Formats: sequence, C-alpha cells, structure tokens
Amino acid sequence: MSKNAKAVLQLCNGYFLAYADCAGRYSRLFRDTPYRVVTVQLRDPPDEKAAQKMASDEVIFLGYQSSEFRNFRLKAIRDVRRIAATHDFAFCIAHRYKSIYTALWGTHLTVIGVHHDFDEYRRFNRRMFANMFKKRLRLLGVSDAVRDNIRTALPAWPSSHIETLYNRIDISAVQINLLPRETARAMLGLPLQSWIVGNVGRLHQNKDQATLIRAFAVALPNLPPGSLLAIMGSGPLEEELKALTGKLDIQESVRFLGQIGEGSRYFRAFDVFALSSDREPFGMVLLEALMAHLPVVCSDCGGGREVVEGIGDIFPFGDADALAQALIRLTQWRETEDYAKKADVHVQRKFSDEAAVEAFWRLPMVSKFKPC
Repeated sequence: MSKNAKAVLQLCNGYFLAYADCAGRYSRLFRDTPYRVVTVQLRDPPDEKAAQKMASDEVIFLGYQSSEFRNFRLKAIRDVRRIAATHDFAFCIAHRYKSIYTALWGTHLTVIGVHHDFDEYRRFNRRMFANMFKKRLRLLGVSDAVRDNIRTALPAWPSSHIETLYNRIDISAVQINLLPRETARAMLGLPLQSWIVGNVGRLHQNKDQATLIRAFAVALPNLPPGSLLAIMGSGPLEEELKALTGKLDIQESVRFLGQIGEGSRYFRAFDVFALSSDREPFGMVLLEALMAHLPVVCSDCGGGREVVEGIGDIFPFGDADALAQALIRLTQWRETEDYAKKADVHVQRKFSDEAAVEAFWRLPMVSKFKPC
C-alpha cells in the first residue's frame, strides 16, 4: 500500500489494560480498504508487543506520563497537529475523552469518539465541550447501554450522531490459546475434581464480587461436594472481599487467584462463568467465557445483558438469592456439541471482526468515508 494513501488517524490515551487490543480491533476495520491506519498513543512508552497488537500501518508513541498530560495538554495538541500536517487523514477515531479532546483541538478532522464506559458526559464542562464541536464530533458507545447513557447526557443531538459499535473478539485466536482443563487447573492451583464457578475482573465496587460471594455461600450446600468459587483479578477491595468470605465461613471454598496475565487462556479451568457487575459497559470477559464454551450467568445491567441475551442466564443486579438459584441450576449443565456451536454462532453473528466491519460501514456517521 502506498505511503501516500488516504489515512485514518487513531488516537488512544494509552495501551494499558486491554486498550492495545482495542486499538487493534479498530485498525482491522480498515483491512482490505484503501485506508492506512496511523495510531498515536498519547501515554505510555514505546513497546513493540503493544504496537503489534495495534495492527496498524504506523504507530507513534508520544510517551506522556499521566501527570504530564494533565499539565502539558497543549503540547500534546501541538504534537497531534504536527502529525496531522504530515499525513493525508480522512477522519479520526479517538478512544475515550482525553483522546477526543486532543483530536478535536489538534485537527480539523471529523472525529469519531469511542466511549468504553458510562457517564463520560456527566460533567457540565464535558457537555459544553461536546456541544462546541457538535458539527464534527460523532460518538460511539461499545454497547446500547453506553450509547443510551450518552444520548441522555446530550439530548439535543440527533440519534444518528450517537450510535453503537460493539466490542468484538478474535474467535480463532482466543480458542487457539485456550489451555486444556487439566493444564489450566494445574497452573492455577485448582483441584481437578472440583466444580468451579469462575469470575474475572478488577476487585472493585463496580464489579460487585460481594454479591457473587454471598450467592455462592447461599448455593454452596446445594452444590457438588468440594465446589469452589475462583476469582481472578486484583484491586482495592481484595481484603474486604476476603474478610466477607470469613464472615460467611466459606473462606476454604473461595480462591483469590490474583492478577493473571492473559487470563482468558485459563477459562476452561471453570465449569461456570459468573459476572455480577454493576452497570457493566460491555463485558469482554463474557465473550471470552462463551469462546471457552462455558455457561454464563450475568447481572441484568449495562451491556452484559446485550452480550449474553439469547444464550446465557440473567439475574437481577444485586440479587444474591437469584444468582444462587442460577448457580444451583447450572450444576446440571453439561457441555454439548450443540451448545459449543450455538456459542460460536452467537459470538460470530454479533461480536466478530466480520460483524463489526459490516456494522461500522453501515453507520451514517461514516457513510461518506466508505470506500467505493
């Protein structure tokens, strides 16, 4: 592809957590098109592995620290302006508010801002900023729940200016990397014969593992002997959650696995996957669990419902008794070839790269940029 080909600018606040993978998913929207993708990382130092995940034609690391970005925002805008002047960009995709802010001040491009969380426009100054750039700012939520949250904050905007583009997953890559059940359990230190409920997420109030622990305590007398709850992740509530297991006298049946790199590789260690989050924006771990062909149970809030509806079990948020009953029912579940096929089809239809490409180029906000 020619260096002079029309380009898309992708602006990211950083590649920490899963955002390098996210940048890669957006880069792949332009595969087999005339567009080059130039991804600019505002924060974090250059990293070859992260650059590979971004799957872009060019990656530029500006390398700001968090404190620097707060104090030297104008410098970041000047850097982006300089980059824009040396490329023939058609439009910009910017992830999260800081990137959107920088892209709008640093370029004259149409900016498609992608929001991965709720309440990004709760603050008055952010709503004012969005309205100031209303003519060339378009917004995407990673779920209908996030989209509707933005629409509520910006009620005067046309609905076609605030739409949904689901997160997606590389089905084959995830499934190829899955460890066999026995290997995964051995590496996590989990007994081979136990029936195990898995949960993956930051130990934070928004993930509400407390409800999951309470539900497990209620269900435990009716679960197979030796059943375990395995929680993968770290966060500020770790000690509080461990104390809760002690208070409920189930500390011997709950394993805190800590932060595990490439955690989705280990999902076949679980028999069931449970997500009890409060207002989950999307729920990528639910897709990963489905790709491991696990039964999933999810709280009825945020984007999680959109991921599992039609294939998973949904319970009212915060209802430990309802979750307990769901766990008890799932002790009778057994993986079948039909379920595996159904899970694959479900994810392929709504959450694959192919589905995202089709959905993206149907959006009115990008129709004028669609390659002929």
